[in-house]
Formats: sequence, structure tokens, C-alpha cells
Amino acid sequence: MDNNKGGIDYVLLSATGILIILGILALTSVSTVFFLKKFGGFSYFLFHQIVVGLIPGLILGFAAFKISFARLKRWIPILLLGNLILMVLVFIPGIGVFSGGANRWIAFGGFSFQPSEFLKIIFILYLATLLESKVKNYKKGRVFQKKYSSLKKNGHFLKFKSKQIFDKEAFLPFLVIVGFTGLLLVLQSDLSTLGVIVFSAIVMYFLVGTPLWHTCLMFVIGLVGLAGLIKIVPYRMSRFLVFLNSELDPMGIGYQIRQSFIAVGSGGMFGLGLGMSIQKSGFLPESMSDSIFAIFAEETGFVGSFILVSVFLVFVWQGFNIAKKSQDMFSKLVAYGISSWIAFQAFINIGAMIGVAPLTGIPLPFFSYGGSHLVVELIAVGILLKISKQTMDC
Repeated sequence: MDNNKGGIDYVLLSATGILIILGILALTSVSTVFFLKKFGGFSYFLFHQIVVGLIPGLILGFAAFKISFARLKRWIPILLLGNLILMVLVFIPGIGVFSGGANRWIAFGGFSFQPSEFLKIIFILYLATLLESKVKNYKKGRVFQKKYSSLKKNGHFLKFKSKQIFDKEAFLPFLVIVGFTGLLLVLQSDLSTLGVIVFSAIVMYFLVGTPLWHTCLMFVIGLVGLAGLIKIVPYRMSRFLVFLNSELDPMGIGYQIRQSFIAVGSGGMFGLGLGMSIQKSGFLPESMSDSIFAIFAEETGFVGSFILVSVFLVFVWQGFNIAKKSQDMFSKLVAYGISSWIAFQAFINIGAMIGVAPLTGIPLPFFSYGGSHLVVELIAVGILLKISKQTMDC
């Protein structure tokens, strides 16, 4: 039994707090200049991030920490169905919002949110429930096989191939639900969210001990599908080519990545100082969202960037530790899924700014401007803290 019975995982909580504080500082620096230049007043964007992102996220994260998993499991199918319905509603005029060449948002009462962001956590919870049930069936099958393999029926040995449970009862449903969800995300031109969900799903599927060829097959299907999606849409192909050669089309599709290189390189060892970024003044596109790491690197330098990356590593490492120590399959899978999601998303965002990953438009967790993703990430933290507390209580 752990001596910290009933306690909180302060390592994870501290890492989350540091990321949020650094994100608020970065957003203050970027958004204040932008808003003063455009509107001549205090930063609306910072206020919006706190009111519709941070505060609701803290409330819902606390609710996720307090709710029992037994009750949560009963609601997961309903939550998934509701989320998928909302993702369909984004295509309905008057409800969905078309922006930036994509239908991803729903607006009401002056506020908007992105249903696909909520799908990240709901999908992880659903897969954990599905895979947990299949693992239990698999284990029952092995017991059945061991106990009754010596019996005869109609002159033949009873043969119960328990591994077929994963072939028929887990693998195909897994592919169907991932495929249907992926189709909705493709129609929304949201390949970044699709990548996060598919990566987390494959990690969770692999960790329950499924046949290795399943995972290999899914990777092949994913790579072929990604290649096809890149090839059929010109701007995706252009982004991929710019990733391979950053000097390609420097004033067009390669402009953002080129400006991000300038921002990161200008930071040097200690940076230009908070609020002193030059690239945020109209040079670097999406400086509050996709490119906020580049601005942070410009203002805080290598030291600040190293600290930020280190905090992300601590968060992910602690998430994996929580998963490893979890007492039940559902909690273990959820913790691994959330940790993989945050790790993948942070790597892709930061990697795109330094040229080691393609530019996708994926937000930096706890950092980029946007209420929807911050709310969902704080809910995920609440769930991780819940799992950690349950482990400490055992």
C-alpha cells in the first residue's frame, strides 16, 4: 500500500500548472500586440482563453477527477454517439461554421467549439472500454480452453481458439469505429486530429497484447491512407514537399515554416526577452496557435525551449508511470492513451516549428490559443489524476 493514500499526483499536477502558466505568458505576449494593433485595446484573446478555455477546463477537469469510472463507463457510448452527431452537425448551414477552408466548428450564442477536440478523450475512453471487455473475454476463453480441452464431444476434442476473439470480436470492430471516425475527420479536413486519434488508438490496441500483425497491418493501412490523402489534395502535397525541402516556395506554402526557423534561430541561448518577439508582429502566421512555440523560443531562447520540452517530458513520463501502476485494464489503457495523445501532439507541433515534422496545424497542448483543446486537455488531466489517486489508494 502506498504511503500517500488518498493523495494527489503533484508531479503531474505541477507539470500541468507550469505548462498552463507558460502558455498564458506566451499568449499574453503574442495576443496583446496583435489586439492593440488591430483594435487599440486590451487583449480579447487572452480574456477569451481564460473564460472559455481555462475556467471551464478546470471545472470539468475537477468533475472528471471526482466521477466514478463505473458511472463514467455507462455514459461513454452515449457520449461517443453525441460527439459523432455533433461532428455531423458541423456541415449543416446555420449550425456549423466554415473557416479556414474547413467545417470543424459549431457556433451558438456568440461562442464556438470544435467537436473533434472532444472526440480525442471520448474516443480513448470508448476504446478502453471496448478493449477491456475483449481482454476479459479472451482470458475467459483461455480458462475454458485449459479446463475443457481434454473433453470429447461427438468423437472430437473440444477446440476453443481463444485468440480468435481478437481476430473477430476486437480487430474488426476496432477498424470499423476508427474508419468511420476517420471518415468524418477527413470530410472536415482535420487530418491532424485524425493522426492523434489513430496514433493513440494503435498504441492502446497494441498494449493489450493483441497479435503483432494486427498493429503492423494498421500501420500499413494508415500510411497508405495518409499517402492517398496527401496526394489527392494539392495543399497537403505542397506542405509535405516543403517539409522535405524547406527552401521550396519560401514566399508561398513554405513561408510559415521559414519564418518559424527565423523566430527559433533569433532566440539564441537566452532569447530576446518576454514581449520582445519581432516575428509576432505580422511576420509569422498563426503565431497564437500553431506557431506559438516559435514565438516562445524567440523570446526565451534555447534555455526557455529546453525547460518547456522538459516539462512536457515530465508530464508524459508521469502519465506512463500512472498507466504502469494502474490496477485495472480500463485505467491502464486510458492513461496510456492520454499520455500518447499529449506526447504525439506536442512532438508534432514543436517538431514542425524546427523542421523535424510536417506542418499540420495541430495545437500545442495547454499552450496554443483555443478554448476547445484546452478544456479537453484539462479533462484528460483530471482523469489521469483520478487514476493515480485510485492507484495510491490500493
